[in-house]
Amino acid sequence: MAYPKSGNLTPMSVVDASTYAREMVRLEASRVGNADVAMSRLEAKYGISRWQLDHLRKNKAKTCDVSLYARIRAAFADHCGRHAARLLAQAEAAQAVEHDEDVAAIQDQIRALASKLEAIKSAKKEAREMR
Repeated sequence: MAYPKSGNLTPMSVVDASTYAREMVRLEASRVGNADVAMSRLEAKYGISRWQLDHLRKNKAKTCDVSLYARIRAAFADHCGRHAARLLAQAEAAQAVEHDEDVAAIQDQIRALASKLEAIKSAKKEAREMR
């Protein structure tokens, strides 16, 4: 486990980065149907090379520098936020057809998670601007 030399002293590891990369590729591949296409799409969206994603996904990477780890973590958070927005849209479409209390409860939870994610993003953005 390596630590950054300055700034936020949170632990980081190749294992964590590999887990994030694997999950992002899995979620994206479920939409497009192919891991190679999914990695190319993730590369275009987040600027992380498909080879880096592939090495992390297959547990071939031995190290992960601080900047790559930070980009993967930010990309994972954004990817989860996008997935939550899609789920919310699907739930709203289901509610338009027939109102269901269970789906309404799920919608509330998704909205709460999305608002927490936005609060964290805005706090990080403000912290970067203050530097």
